[in-house]
Amino acid sequence: MIALGAVEELGQGDALLGYKLALATIVVAGVIQVLFGLLRSGVLGDFFPAAAVSGMMTSIGIIIISKQVFTLIGVKPVGKEPLELLAELPQGIARLNPQIALIGFISLLLLFTFPLLKNKYLKRLPAALLVILVSIPLGYYFDLAHSHTYLFLDKHHYSIGPEFLVSLPKSLLSAITFPDFSQLFTPASLKYIIMFAVVGSLETILSTKAVDMLDPYKRKADLNRDMVGVGVGNVLAGLIGGLPMISEIVRSSANINNGGKTRWANFSHGLCLLVFVAFAPGLIHQIPLAALAAMLIFTGVRLASPGTFIQTFHKGWEQLVIFLTTIVFTLSIDLLVGIAAGITLELLILMVKGLPAKSIFKQGIKLQQHEDNEYLHVALSDGAVFSNYINLKKYLDSLPRQKHLVLDFSETVVVDHTVMKHLHQYQDDYRAQGGWLEITGLHAHRPVSRHPLAARVRARPAKHVKVAA
Repeated sequence: MIALGAVEELGQGDALLGYKLALATIVVAGVIQVLFGLLRSGVLGDFFPAAAVSGMMTSIGIIIISKQVFTLIGVKPVGKEPLELLAELPQGIARLNPQIALIGFISLLLLFTFPLLKNKYLKRLPAALLVILVSIPLGYYFDLAHSHTYLFLDKHHYSIGPEFLVSLPKSLLSAITFPDFSQLFTPASLKYIIMFAVVGSLETILSTKAVDMLDPYKRKADLNRDMVGVGVGNVLAGLIGGLPMISEIVRSSANINNGGKTRWANFSHGLCLLVFVAFAPGLIHQIPLAALAAMLIFTGVRLASPGTFIQTFHKGWEQLVIFLTTIVFTLSIDLLVGIAAGITLELLILMVKGLPAKSIFKQGIKLQQHEDNEYLHVALSDGAVFSNYINLKKYLDSLPRQKHLVLDFSETVVVDHTVMKHLHQYQDDYRAQGGWLEITGLHAHRPVSRHPLAARVRARPAKHVKVAA
């Protein structure tokens, strides 16, 4: 979404110029990502509130759906922004191209129903590959390779042709395009540099942390080194005409599920992609765009599933408000404004609940160590919230491992959902290292919902009322 927006806005109607100018922003954003890694900013993955991050991911899903549904039904939309596209959807469905839509709907049906099959041998076949195997013959049957019109139900004529197939250059070398740095310091370019660097880095960090949780060997990635690697890759990609890369949770989980154990699994995946694009562009050209749109819509639905809204609501009404606010601002403006709106609203809600302004980025921490040096008691005061969790985690990481560590929240006013979620994972990691982490002092705090990781707010003492004798 960001890449397409950069090409359209920077080019002002000239797609090739916009492409070259966008490449320049990608190169600079890659340099910034390298600096992020060298400055050890991978820790920022723990800063963002969970509801805002979830809202951002859901927004991306909605944006993907709004843009790809028109490709799925073979219609060119008038609008460009997500809200405009969603409003235009009924009109688009009314004038869909039947043959293209048939390919798209069959592909979508396969993607949603194939995972429900119980046969262990069929499960080894990726649903996306099945879509390709079905959609290419359908494209041949409808003769998408040649421009022509057809009559549907003896009423309407529709046009189809190669524009409904994937388009690739005949030679990979001819596709190399060099960036144009002439407008690098314009406000629009600076905006996309920030968006590529920040959103790409956040997506990479969050995806990597998610993959760590899936790893059967419970290994932990070096987020800073990963950021440097992604940054270097983006610089090189931008210099020769490539779009930016991120760590990708869907392909990473598929990698793990199919027995991948080391970086060589990732390398072989990239090598296969390169071989197909370099030596089999004709084969890729036979894939209908509607089939690829179905794959993207399937991904978008997984990101923006109704279950996400329900799960967020169960975590507390304020989490749902933050979640929805992030979505609204992202869809109506952009991702950066959306995530900023979510962070701002979360801070306002926490301050209303009693979080002191002085504790936004740093909470009070006191350490008591037992004489036998096996028992550590860490007492927290004020508030434990998303914005000061980095400070808390840094302090906890500095303590000796393999101890009985007690985190005492008795003196805190509020503990938000993000910290509860992080500490739940930290507790598992600490135990895996041979220690024991105990969380206490929350008995006087009221959970905002029944969710086990819901935010906790300390109950205010009841006022004493004098009664006359």
